Amino acid sequence: QVQLVESGGGLVQAGDSLRLSCAASGRAFGSYAMGWFRQAPGKEREFVAAIIWNGGSTYYKASVKGRFTISRDNAKNTVYLQMNSLKPEDTAVYYCAATINVDYLREHLSYDYWGRGTQVTVSS
Repeated sequence: QVQLVESGGGLVQAGDSLRLSCAASGRAFGSYAMGWFRQAPGKEREFVAAIIWNGGSTYYKASVKGRFTISRDNAKNTVYLQMNSLKPEDTAVYYCAATINVDYLREHLSYDYWGRGTQVTVSS
């Protein structure tokens, strides 16, 4: 079992930055690939970024590549999402998730564990 708790969301203006954190508890955090997803009101949950167990490979949604950076610190059992140059269309609840399966990291059904989410609101 892995428990995930997100933090760092908030209300910011367009162009600002935020860093989300996801603290994991439970066994073998370093064995899991981690992902960030987001869900805006009335829309489906969508992939944002993912990172494999040792940070050696990262993956991004096209619209956030170059603005967002995913990273992890296995010693602290934490994964981060640095979000720069935020846009109003980035407004959503952001979720972190964990999976042993490194295939299909862009698919939310691949993930076994989920946090409860943190709200990010970007005003224009």
